[in-house]
Amino acid sequence: MGSNKLSCDLLIIGAGMAGNAAALFAVEHGIDTIQAGQTSEIGFASGLIDLLGVHPAAEGKVLHDPWQGIAQLRQDEPLHPYAKLSNEVIRAALEKILKFFGQNGYPYEAALEKNTLILTPTGTIKPTYAVPHTMAHGARALAAKTPCLLVDFKRLRGFSGRQIVLSLTARWPNLRTTRLRFPEQPEGELYPERMARAMESSEVRAQIIAAIKPHLGDARAVALPAVMGVYHTVQILKELQQGLGVPVFEIPTMLPAVTGLRLQEIFEQHLPAAGVRSLRQQRVLAAVRQGDGRWALTVGDETGAQQVIARAVVLCSGRFFGKGLHADRQGIRETIFNLPVVQPADRAAWHHKDLLHTGGHPINRAGLAVDQQFRPVDGHGRLIHANLFAAGSILAYQDWVRQKCGSGLAIASAYAAVEEVKRSFKFKV
Repeated sequence: MGSNKLSCDLLIIGAGMAGNAAALFAVEHGIDTIQAGQTSEIGFASGLIDLLGVHPAAEGKVLHDPWQGIAQLRQDEPLHPYAKLSNEVIRAALEKILKFFGQNGYPYEAALEKNTLILTPTGTIKPTYAVPHTMAHGARALAAKTPCLLVDFKRLRGFSGRQIVLSLTARWPNLRTTRLRFPEQPEGELYPERMARAMESSEVRAQIIAAIKPHLGDARAVALPAVMGVYHTVQILKELQQGLGVPVFEIPTMLPAVTGLRLQEIFEQHLPAAGVRSLRQQRVLAAVRQGDGRWALTVGDETGAQQVIARAVVLCSGRFFGKGLHADRQGIRETIFNLPVVQPADRAAWHHKDLLHTGGHPINRAGLAVDQQFRPVDGHGRLIHANLFAAGSILAYQDWVRQKCGSGLAIASAYAAVEEVKRSFKFKV
């Protein structure tokens, strides 16, 4: 272990949506913050901010009004993390994170009181709360059934314009597709990240505009896969729309996607500038609570490790993919603090026999139980550590994939946890 030792008021574990949001909220309060963790989860973000899109999930009921849905969810599932969050807290959290994205070149649109219907890469339609500016016109075009040209690219992996059009024939008869060759396309498969980085070039954008124009016909909008750059999406969208003379919008691609990369780059560039000390791509290998109540955490990677002393910790380490939870034949365990995990009593009860069981699989609701202050508790509801908090997908009693609440829950629970850190330790802005 390296000889250097870092100290801070707050260590945030995790670099997914919850961890990044928590880091932002903490430094806005003037809390001396270190963030550690791997960015693997956010690379799989769709870029859409889901608040609550489906409830009851077993019925697959799509929600027009997410706030009504959350009110009903609190009654139906009182252990759900949303039941510990007021609408005021959720709104404040969303407002802050969307403002942060907008200030850093990636504005969002939200209808505030209702969900927006957006296209998926398979041609289905899903409800979401806030939409990146690059996708915003897609919701309007879908609602109005605007004559639209969907541009596909030869050998693009994980995206089929033809499949999307066929899936939407009845709902959107004025949607048609064409397949073009991407400028300077290499042999073999084409990947969205490479395309998006190429789109940062004004020369490539001019070539794409020239290639699309002969196919416009009566189209009053143009859809593209989500490849409109990484860093300069506002300028790229503006140039494409000026060049084609019609609104342009993106349709998400299969994950991992450029949409997640954009968010990752924004957080990595701007959180350190805001005051977050970053130990990204380094894992928390061990955690010990000292006699004075502070945490001593070993943070590192294959090249070495160092110790971080923190007054408080917010755990946003994710579920299985983020390595916050680990499953083996003995059960599911939390990987850093060895906290008790809410889970089925028997491993055989993790999954239903039917893959598409309407009630979902119990393992997807496994995680950490927390009190009203988002501090982990044991099986009897007893507080484990007063200066340890948890947020995001590691929380129990929620199934964010089926309920369409992933980003919203991550952001709101991170906000609530940081507010409690501020209150408990009397930090002042």
